[in-house]
Amino acid sequence: MSNNKTIVLGIGNVGRQDDGLGWLFIDYLNEAESLNFDLDYRYQLQIEDAELICSYDTVIFVDAVKQKTEKGFYFNPCKSSDKFSFSTHELMPETILYLAENLYQHKPKAYIIGVEGFEWNLEIGLSDKAKLNFKKAKENFDNIKTTF
Repeated sequence: MSNNKTIVLGIGNVGRQDDGLGWLFIDYLNEAESLNFDLDYRYQLQIEDAELICSYDTVIFVDAVKQKTEKGFYFNPCKSSDKFSFSTHELMPETILYLAENLYQHKPKAYIIGVEGFEWNLEIGLSDKAKLNFKKAKENFDNIKTTF
């Protein structure tokens, strides 16, 4: 494993308005020329993602969130958790970390960028409020990306 190898996983669905914020973040990073991150799009996290992240020192999960945030987004450390939902259709980033630790004995540094969304209809295009929150999250990431 190379030093400081990082993957960013954008979670969401561009066909459900603001749920596409995670993918939009990956689109933005794809256009950045100086980043040396691996990037991947996910509709949702799956058990197999625990194996995927074992190739990385740092993992950043980016997703739209429905809860109110102080700045329109949050950037938080991600801690492993053994909490599972009723089905494996929707796994949390914390669960993926738990699986990586317990199945593969790998514990990468991990973070979650949650961008507050507002509209979730079957429609392409972000709400104006979500666009503003995306801009704030992107500017924050631009200021800290050299730490990864």
